[in-house]
Amino acid sequence: MDIVSIMTEPSSDLTERISERVRELRAAHGVSLDALASKSGVSRSMISLVERGETSPTAVVLEKLATALGVVLASLFESPAFRSVAPSGPVARRQDQPQWEDPDSGYRRRNVSPTGVAQPMQIVDVQFPARARVAFESAARDARVHQQVWVLSGVINVTVGTHRHQLRKGDCLAMQLDQPIMFHNPTAKAARYAVVIASEPPVQR
Repeated sequence: MDIVSIMTEPSSDLTERISERVRELRAAHGVSLDALASKSGVSRSMISLVERGETSPTAVVLEKLATALGVVLASLFESPAFRSVAPSGPVARRQDQPQWEDPDSGYRRRNVSPTGVAQPMQIVDVQFPARARVAFESAARDARVHQQVWVLSGVINVTVGTHRHQLRKGDCLAMQLDQPIMFHNPTAKAARYAVVIASEPPVQR
């Protein structure tokens, strides 16, 4: 067993955590299954399966739900509020950082940031398989969300809207999550990159 396997949260536990977070966020927004389906573009039946923990949704599905619920994708892997007996504190130990694998592309993402600190940024560590491709249908949100991708190893192509950027080790790309974004590893070797996400307060209307 490799070190990644040892430190990865069991998929069943993470699936349950995602289901609880989606239910919690939907209740907090006071929206029905039908309303969330309409806003996200994800079918009512799929959302119901996600909320019951009966399916392992893809990254694309989760991104659509996160956008519709006004949060970033990383937020769906956090522990639900009703489970948080006490803040986790300012340090997130490696073994406690939730790691999730997209069942469609096989890319793995790990939430690095501590959940017990009220800060506007989040850090995610991503391992992207060779030849893999993931397309997110990001759209404008109530709160402006900024994201930077810093490549730690390998090569990754990132298409933001109609602009494609090829990033190599050490390169960093800044973007805003308000348009479609596609990640593609064009090589025969896995790539690894860090994502830093920061949200601005919602615009008051």
